[in-house]
Amino acid sequence: MSRKLTIIQAITEAMDQKMSEDQRVMLLGEDIGVNGGVFRATDGLLEKYGSDRVVDTPLAEAGIIGSAIGLGMNGMIPIVEIQFLAFIYPGFEQIVSHAARMRYRTRGQYHVPMVIRTPYGAGIRGPELHSESVETFFAHVPGLKVVAPSSPYDAKGLLISAIEDPDPVVFLEPTKIYRAFKEEVPEEMYRVPIGKAKVIREGSDVSIFAWGAMVRVAEDAAKQLERERSWSCEVVDLRTIYPLDRDAIVKSVKKTGRALVVHEAHKTAGMGAEIISIINEEALIYMKAPVKRIAGFDVPVPQFSIEDDYLPTSERVKQGIAQTIQF
Repeated sequence: MSRKLTIIQAITEAMDQKMSEDQRVMLLGEDIGVNGGVFRATDGLLEKYGSDRVVDTPLAEAGIIGSAIGLGMNGMIPIVEIQFLAFIYPGFEQIVSHAARMRYRTRGQYHVPMVIRTPYGAGIRGPELHSESVETFFAHVPGLKVVAPSSPYDAKGLLISAIEDPDPVVFLEPTKIYRAFKEEVPEEMYRVPIGKAKVIREGSDVSIFAWGAMVRVAEDAAKQLERERSWSCEVVDLRTIYPLDRDAIVKSVKKTGRALVVHEAHKTAGMGAEIISIINEEALIYMKAPVKRIAGFDVPVPQFSIEDDYLPTSERVKQGIAQTIQF
């Protein structure tokens, strides 16, 4: 059976079901117990599993992540909640120097089965350091997997896969669409494989690659252009930032001959650049036009009054598609 859930409800259900199934799974984070987390993702889990498995931590990201690394190395499966992605910076050294390297450092004798959950992205009118999209920081680090779902179904399935993964996973949750819509989500546990993209809209004129909240923006632009210009746009939800699904990227652009990447991270050194490199290396002779990037600007995410001007919009995506197709 299935019911309609939001992304945040699907995430809560995934953690609840894994905690019920496996006594090693535990949660750590600021305000996740009594308050149920800043976005209520852990609401009700303290009452169900107790304070030994749902741990309200001090406001100390380095300590939270460092403790989770030790727990993971010693038989537990910790799920860390960092309240906002930019709050992770004090714990960044623990992630890249220890969590990501432990299997390599010990020649496979130890591994760190942990998940770091964190909301990311703009559009919620948050103050400074509440709206970052810096996924490339983590995608650049060998030993880490980086996941960014765009729907309730994928959020549950990918989180279950992340919890079961023997290595550390950074699980990015698109804040803007936490409660934006609902879709059918099975009651039982299921897995969405890490590292596999999904074509959510078939097309023949241009491939649009996106993840997280930008998938809906890309899909909206594709639908509008199909009505207005009869252009057929293929929308590919990458779902995993690292490892990228190279085969899906290449397969799509070989079919359409054109490509557009949409991400809200800053344009310079964003994941769009890596996707373009994959296309250049493996599908250049199939391309009819240069690959276009529609991205956030190379400035700090601005405050409330101009936040919407920073984010990629359907109109900006439509303009990018037009420039690509009419090249």
